[in-house]
Amino acid sequence: MFVAASTRCFSDKSFSEACFLLDDLEFDKVELWFDETSNQLKPSEVAADPERFYNRFRDTTRLTPAAFSLEQDVPLEMFRTLARLAKQFRITQITIPSSKLGTPFNAEIDRLRDYLLIGSAEGICISIKTKTGHLTEDPRTAVELCQAVPGLGLTLDPSYFVCGPNRDTGYDQVYPYVYHTHVRDTTFDQLQVPMGLGQIEYSRVVSQLRRVKYNRALSVEIYPELIDAASRPIEMRKIRLLLESLL
Repeated sequence: MFVAASTRCFSDKSFSEACFLLDDLEFDKVELWFDETSNQLKPSEVAADPERFYNRFRDTTRLTPAAFSLEQDVPLEMFRTLARLAKQFRITQITIPSSKLGTPFNAEIDRLRDYLLIGSAEGICISIKTKTGHLTEDPRTAVELCQAVPGLGLTLDPSYFVCGPNRDTGYDQVYPYVYHTHVRDTTFDQLQVPMGLGQIEYSRVVSQLRRVKYNRALSVEIYPELIDAASRPIEMRKIRLLLESLL
């Protein structure tokens, strides 16, 4: 396992600023977060000229790209371009959102199979994020989706299992399907709190991941809108040091 950080942590900054700040906080691996509503990295703009973005990244930072994360669905052809870009970066994992609650299970299976087919052709592992308001908010449903679409994995975000409608349900069953992990501290009624004040047992999370021989990223994903700007660098250093101590 290794520690990384998402550019989502600095989504209120430009992409180059986000990379600079992560480097300054002594992270050496970065997860690239794509959001069509953000001014940082829009998937449509990157997919329109992937070679230009590849060169821009290399000119911007020394950080090692570790994963892609898509905030919204993108058209399949756009996803194919992003998967090829990930392969060019030597990235082997992309997170996509699961569909919203209320989506028919069979329709979601068909959608995920399409994404998985494209990812597999490029040697990319595809995972869906565990998140409240989506089909993956229930750990049992998240596992059922992976079982129905062999090869599909999960991006485990424990915060949404701790602070969500299934907070009283254990989620140990998801660990064998975890391809990626998002990290922040959380209480039962607050999605993000200062590190050490929440309910996430990171030593147990790491232990459970080790049991299934997980050897990928623990990616810090702080939501800027839930923390004041002055505290953010301090919190990110704290969480990086904690994770590194557990590894």
